[in-house]
Amino acid sequence: MSLYIGLMSGTSLDGVDGVLTAFDADGGLQLKGHHHEPFGDALRSELLALNAAGDNELHRAALAANAVARTYASVVTTLLYESSTAARDVRALGAHGQTVRHRPGEFDGTGYTCQLLNGALLAESTGIDVVCDLRSRDVAAGGQGAPLAPAFHAGVFGHTSEARAVLNLGGIANLTLLEPGQPVIGFDSGPANALMDAWCLRHRGEAFDADGTWAASGRVQPELLAALLSEPYFALLPPKSTGRDLFHMDWLDAHLAGLSQPVAAADVQATLAMLTVESVARELDRHAPAVRALFVCGGGARNMHLLRQLAARLPQARVSTTAELGLPVDQVEAAAFAWLARRFVERRSGNLPEVTGARGLRQLGALYPA
Repeated sequence: MSLYIGLMSGTSLDGVDGVLTAFDADGGLQLKGHHHEPFGDALRSELLALNAAGDNELHRAALAANAVARTYASVVTTLLYESSTAARDVRALGAHGQTVRHRPGEFDGTGYTCQLLNGALLAESTGIDVVCDLRSRDVAAGGQGAPLAPAFHAGVFGHTSEARAVLNLGGIANLTLLEPGQPVIGFDSGPANALMDAWCLRHRGEAFDADGTWAASGRVQPELLAALLSEPYFALLPPKSTGRDLFHMDWLDAHLAGLSQPVAAADVQATLAMLTVESVARELDRHAPAVRALFVCGGGARNMHLLRQLAARLPQARVSTTAELGLPVDQVEAAAFAWLARRFVERRSGNLPEVTGARGLRQLGALYPA
């Protein structure tokens, strides 16, 4: 068995999830430990601010990358301690970093994706080989650089006879479609927690809508939902990916300002939840009508209101979570980056060109040796 660590911090900005994994010679995966560490309020605010243009960005981004590395290192230290594992026994760690800009294919034909993380500092702090910057090579090869998890999903969640979909509900929602005998399809379907969390913070002073209870108390507003769904991104065919560059509060506020009459805050929250549900359901209807099982992961998998709405909108599919398949909902993406680190170490490709749109298979990542 070979040990790898995966570290993930997503667009929800809730912090870092880390997993210690063991892979056998055939690629079989066992989870040996998990730890979550939230970002401090100051770092979370700075990372959110760096999603938009501002003063002295290079300086601020460099310091934020250091802070992200220190948070990652703290997660690694806890993982090693709680599992009684020595750093020297871990072959490598795969670290995602914090996405603050994602503009593949734009501006000059190549574009860029930016995940803040000081990989050198993380290697110094942990004494473990660090594999990071895992999206840039795919972008350089003409791809979206995202999503990267579908290859991992196919390996651990695919079924020989059942058509399945895996839905990660982070800040952004992304779908992996796994139909037996068909190529894997994966893409970002649209916003998930990013807008709901921001709206909840603005109106209730709470970081998120626990269990979706506030959204459940409101009523979906058809005029607002139609306006939000008119966003051209939803009509694009994959490969496609998105982020806070598009789905941010100014985007929502502009749609609210164009309505014929004001909408109550709880009704906006209900409509944002339905936006996530409807954008996911439309993509399933369009690309994978044969799917009979939808497995949800990410922070949104704990939002029972969202899961109930998904089940109501998709009566043909059984809606469950990845816990049913052996991976807890908050550990799937971190495990995917442990898997990607292993692919890098073995000099194997980590992307799926049919998912990202890259010109071919590519080894993903950059190495900072211990």
